[in-house]
Amino acid sequence: MTARLGLGTYRCLDVAQAALMAASRGLDWVDTAPNYERGQAETSLAPVLAAYPDLRVSTKVGFVPASARHIGMRTGALATADAERGHCLAPDCIAWQLARSRRVLGRVPDLVFVHNPEHGYPEREITDRLHTAFLALEEACSQQIISAYGVATWRGFSSGLFDVPALVELAAKAGGQNHHLRAIQLPVSLVHLAPVAQALDGHGPLADALDAGLEVFASAPLHGGEIPGMVTPELSELIDPDKRPAEAALAVVASAPGVKRVLLSTGNPEHWGQAAEAVGQPPLSPNVLRRVVDVLGT
Repeated sequence: MTARLGLGTYRCLDVAQAALMAASRGLDWVDTAPNYERGQAETSLAPVLAAYPDLRVSTKVGFVPASARHIGMRTGALATADAERGHCLAPDCIAWQLARSRRVLGRVPDLVFVHNPEHGYPEREITDRLHTAFLALEEACSQQIISAYGVATWRGFSSGLFDVPALVELAAKAGGQNHHLRAIQLPVSLVHLAPVAQALDGHGPLADALDAGLEVFASAPLHGGEIPGMVTPELSELIDPDKRPAEAALAVVASAPGVKRVLLSTGNPEHWGQAAEAVGQPPLSPNVLRRVVDVLGT
């Protein structure tokens, strides 16, 4: 595959254990957020990052864990309404979250995603909020507080709230042609097949990201562990008869045009090994991907 496996920590109950397991087996990227693992994910990752200095890490801004909201309000970075919402993309809040993440992680994150910018705001405000967030992130890049940024969304692309060309335009408006927008993150799976179908026809977020030189991080590739139970023998045979259901599902995601990282949440060494093997195989052909889309729909 052209994609690589990364550890997604959203569903990890023990982030440190999962990261140590994966890092000892060749993990080179871990994705996290301040609100994961009940607000402790970044703290849990810090000793792992110290032990594996070549391990790259992405985190996020937007969601504020409940345990930190009173601190944000006390420092003036978080307004009362945003604290009640649990999500904030105001410049002062972004600066506070970036400083906090850098301090807790013990290093400059390699990438910072704007986390679900569609959460809790009127649709008409999303473009302005994204532009404001990009301005704050470009400033952080210029100060070497972070290295680059991206957008991680659950439904922003699928609902048409924004697309990759619009994000690139906003980044150029905020940071010029040498802006630091580097990646997008979105769900891609046998349940979320629309991005794959679109990419096979040369459009949609995966194809647009490829054209723009952005890396694509595929989240929820097994849809919270539900997908292996949905893969019928007939579908598994269509994808690859030699693969287990989970491996077949991951192969589809890793073979999607434009996908560079497949984020799997697991602390199970056996599952990690099987996933790494599946993602490490040559990609499925476009014809196989089209047949999967034809069978399952979008």
